[in-house]
Amino acid sequence: MTTIVYIDGFNFYYGAVKGTRHKWLDLEAFAHRLLPTDQIVKIRYFTARISARPDDPQQAVRQEMYLRALNTLPLVETHFGHYVTRVTRLPLANPPATGPRTVEVLKTEEKGSDVNLATYLLLDAFRQNCDTAVVVSNDSDLAEPVRIAQSEAGVKVGVINPHPAKYRSRRLQGTFFKQLRVNVLGQCQLPQVVHDADGLITKPNSW
Repeated sequence: MTTIVYIDGFNFYYGAVKGTRHKWLDLEAFAHRLLPTDQIVKIRYFTARISARPDDPQQAVRQEMYLRALNTLPLVETHFGHYVTRVTRLPLANPPATGPRTVEVLKTEEKGSDVNLATYLLLDAFRQNCDTAVVVSNDSDLAEPVRIAQSEAGVKVGVINPHPAKYRSRRLQGTFFKQLRVNVLGQCQLPQVVHDADGLITKPNSW
């Protein structure tokens, strides 16, 4: 019985990783800890490259170091979407009695990862590349591809929710469900220093 794990990087980051000291996550160790009896043959990680921001010019550098570190893990395959930043006008939460009631903000959205995840989930399911698929996400937009992989391709699909349990999407229904425990992240960190063909990869100090 073989398993492929699909990690929605954006959803996972904001649900479980942001604001913690666990960003240097070993995705292979993480998957094996969550699924200790499964024969995991691939881990598909869906993300997008970020750009440097004026308030955090090293943000993109830190991400690139992490992506290099992930590339040293034999089971991990990374799939990229992209970010779109645009100026938009939004209402103020507490508008003044007089004056403007809206403000222009920079809004950054991640595009493509959910579509990429759905595509590879169904591709692997119909090609019978695995017996079990495990989706690490709380995105309700994935409900239909998860359902089709189960009902039409006959693949068991597990769902692991990386967000707090009270925010679990009830639309995202798999063959089985697990709630991610935050302490698992701290137990599945990469070494401080990793080697690849280009040299040393060091965990960022702020991580």
